[in-house]
Order: sequence, then structure tokens, then C-alpha cells
Amino acid sequence: MDKYGLIGYPLGHSFSISYFNEKFENEGINAVYENFEIADITNLREILDSYPNLKGLNVTIPYKEQVIRYLDSISPAAKAIGAVNVIRITHKGKKVLLKGFNSDVIGFTRSIEPMLEPAHKKALILGTGGASKAINYGLRSLGIETKFVSRSKKKDMLTYQELTPAHMQEYKVIVNCTPLGMYPKFEECPMLPYEAMDDKTLLYDLIYNPDETLFMQQGRKYGATVKNGLEMLLLQAFASWDFWNGKEQDNL
Repeated sequence: MDKYGLIGYPLGHSFSISYFNEKFENEGINAVYENFEIADITNLREILDSYPNLKGLNVTIPYKEQVIRYLDSISPAAKAIGAVNVIRITHKGKKVLLKGFNSDVIGFTRSIEPMLEPAHKKALILGTGGASKAINYGLRSLGIETKFVSRSKKKDMLTYQELTPAHMQEYKVIVNCTPLGMYPKFEECPMLPYEAMDDKTLLYDLIYNPDETLFMQQGRKYGATVKNGLEMLLLQAFASWDFWNGKEQDNL
């Protein structure tokens, strides 16, 4: 039986384990998906040695960047982003080959692209963590100019304190890559001048639990179009399966 899994730390009840095991059962695929909670990335080798039937892995926090040094090759997109969240494992004789991909950018761009309008020329990316790099790459691939917003002052970035109503008029796409508003902290949201938003504003939240975060609610109040990260998550899962089975373009 083929095995797939997720590495990260800590791991709760992940979306991936439910999605893939249900997929395998429904489609009669002789495989199982398992969570591998590892306290250190060096434990990856132990997992590979223990499960010779392992065909693919997803990678989550905090290993999306650390895992790269363990890979034999990496896709151009993952290299440009600097983060990997999908690994294809192939066996050639006694040798185990690992190739890294990034499905974040695929899930995000395929999810947001149908929503884009001519007014959407510039975007603010809230947060500077691993996911924000993929979002930046994805937006730029769609021809949108980007600017990061950080809690502390950094070169070429805005802080939340610096954001004005004028920024809301200039940047019509705003993507939340922070955990603010995620279950169980429903009452939190990024500090923005929401009252300056309008019906040309598009707010995209990578969070999918709850369905509508306070960030989204605040934007909707002033006419903004809003979307959560659930579709992105599903599209990422589709892309993972395709990468593992060589059906997705290797240059992505």
C-alpha cells in the first residue's frame, strides 16, 4: 500500500489527512495518508527510512524553508518563492530521490484570478511569513504590483500604523497572510482603515476557519468583495496529488 503524509510541528487534525484518506476510499486508491509530527527537520531521514512505500509528502510550518536542503531538486517556482510544501518521492534502485514543489502559489492564483477586475492593479500583502512569499509570487505572476505590510518597520515595507485611507484607494487587493482572526481568536483582525474601502476592494483571507473572519466582515461592511482560503486549500490538495503523480507541470 502506498503511503503519503504531512510533516510539521505541531500538527493538529489537519485538513490534508481527512481530505486524502476520504479521496483514497472514495476512488478505490490503495493508499493511506498519515500525519508525521516531527520536532526537528532532521527526523525527515528517519521517516524516509522507516516507510519505503512513501510516495509523497506535504510540508507545513515550520519546515517549508528548512526542508529545501534535504531535497535533490526543486521546481523553478518553489526556488523563486524560497519555500516547499510538496515533496515527490521516487525510488531508483536503492536511491531515494526527493523533488520539492510549492502548491500554495497554484492554489492561490487559480482561486483569486477569476475575481480580478481592471481596478485590481496593486495589492497589499499582510504578513511576511512563509505563505506571504508564495502569495507575492502569485500576484506578480498575474501582473499585480505588490507591497508587504509588517508589524515592524522593514525596508520597502509598510507598517500597519502607516496605512492611510489613501492606501486603501491605491491598493484595491488586500491579502491576509497573518493568523489574525483564526479560530479560536475570532475577535481579532489586521488594523486597517476599513472605512476607506469600497466596492472595488477585494479582500482575500488565507484563513478558512471561521468561514468569514472579522477582516472579511469589516471589509464587506464597506462594500468590499471578500473570499476565504478554503478554495485555495482544495486547489492546493489537487495540485499536491498531481505533483506526486507527475501530472502537474514540473516547472511550477
